[in-house]
Amino acid sequence: MDYTKEAHIFRKKPTEISAIQWTGTNVEAVKSFFSEDAYKFCGPMVNLDGEPEKGDLLIETLEGTMRASPGDFIIRGIKGEYYPCKPDIFEQTYEVVD
Repeated sequence: MDYTKEAHIFRKKPTEISAIQWTGTNVEAVKSFFSEDAYKFCGPMVNLDGEPEKGDLLIETLEGTMRASPGDFIIRGIKGEYYPCKPDIFEQTYEVVD
């Protein structure tokens, strides 16, 4: 079908993903979520004194290093990629399966 002549309506295909919500303090649970992909887990942001900064977390994504703030969900996509997602977008896009 030619999609270049006019706009069409599309629906996102149903896809199951794994996700965990970052609280700003649940480092061990998030580390466990990354399991064998631990190299993509950069860890909590720290200031120059080595102290945690604002509870933000750094993770490696396909687009480079991204920041997850407390409340954000960290998603493992269908190809094993990781990325943060704001809670309002997450709740509009996903529903609990189990």
